[in-house]
Amino acid sequence: MSLTRPTVRFPVTAEKAYDYLIAPANRAAWQSSLRRVEDVRGEDGVVGQSWTDITSAGVRPRMELTDADRPRRWTERGTWRGIDATLTLHFQPVDATSCDVTATMALRGYGPVGYLLGRVAPHAVRVDLRSAAAILAG
Repeated sequence: MSLTRPTVRFPVTAEKAYDYLIAPANRAAWQSSLRRVEDVRGEDGVVGQSWTDITSAGVRPRMELTDADRPRRWTERGTWRGIDATLTLHFQPVDATSCDVTATMALRGYGPVGYLLGRVAPHAVRVDLRSAAAILAG
């Protein structure tokens, strides 16, 4: 399943939004289902960086940054028990003080968990990006 979510306007430059969203240390602040990240390996924004998401539902996907083109785009891939999800964020400057962030997601999974994630993930990504934009608005 592949989908593009509505764009979320961020009240900061594409560079600032990119740097905030890409850093695993910031994830728990803006991702609603995330308790924390563990086992971060590599530098923020460098392809190959990896970490483990610790979610409130007990899911612990291993995440990896697979593409990074600051401040235009980055892609992460998460895998967990037969489920594979890829999220790409695209950053488009609007003016000198704001940008639009658009999420594209591909999810592959089997059984009821894969189905449920496919139904919930698009909404969750949109809500999480709105949360991040609000945090950056200060």
